[in-house]
Amino acid sequence: MYGEDVLAGDWRRRKVTPEVEAEPDLVVEDADSGFCGAVVGFELGAVVLEDRNGRRRNFPLAPAAFLLDGRPVTLVRPVAGRIKKQRRVTASGSIAVDDVRAQVAKASRIWVEGIHDAALVERIWGDDLRIEGIVVEPLDGIDDLTGAVAAFRPGPARRLGVLVDHLVPGSKESRIVARVTDPNVLVTGHPYVDIWQAVRPERVGLRAWPVIPPGRPWKEGVCAAVGVREPADMWRRVLASVSSYRDVETPLINSMERLIDFVTVFED
Repeated sequence: MYGEDVLAGDWRRRKVTPEVEAEPDLVVEDADSGFCGAVVGFELGAVVLEDRNGRRRNFPLAPAAFLLDGRPVTLVRPVAGRIKKQRRVTASGSIAVDDVRAQVAKASRIWVEGIHDAALVERIWGDDLRIEGIVVEPLDGIDDLTGAVAAFRPGPARRLGVLVDHLVPGSKESRIVARVTDPNVLVTGHPYVDIWQAVRPERVGLRAWPVIPPGRPWKEGVCAAVGVREPADMWRRVLASVSSYRDVETPLINSMERLIDFVTVFED
């Protein structure tokens, strides 16, 4: 009538949260705040996490304070001198999936305005897109975006994401984008005149990107302002300065993440 004997079995054993060494680039979530980031160091006994947007926060190494792959863990400082295999992180900040082949390309696509945009997207999000089987295709501008979308024939299993430069209220780009109303198409963008400007200027050795007067080609104006003869030379300098999402501005990161989510989630 009293049920099971509470002293039966090994009652001395207690459920213990596993301890995990806080190796650099380990991605965890703070259980209380929901802040998710990679381990970048320690300060005053706390672990420092950095999220996708470059924001850093310190968290005490309290028991069961973090989630790793959705499970509670207790972070501890790595043992000095111990060599552990670290989790590889992609340039976009995602945990790399090793020993997995790129998928066959799906019908869905992400369009960008030109080859420079495509190269920069590949530099940061290429690993993620190959795993998902999503191809990035450059357009020659977006002047005929509605016609290109109609020719693509989007559908629930054939989604289309479009990344647009200089997508700000009142711009020519915003008027073109407003004509695209298909629910299987998502158009996002960033406020920069060109994808070059989405790269943090200090990465290119500049205090700020030069301000180019309206009416002058932007890339040629930048080259003249910084003393570079050819746009191709400047582009090589820009691309070489980018190795991860930390090297580009937040609006570009947010727009690309939205597009990837959109084209990789399909309706039943």
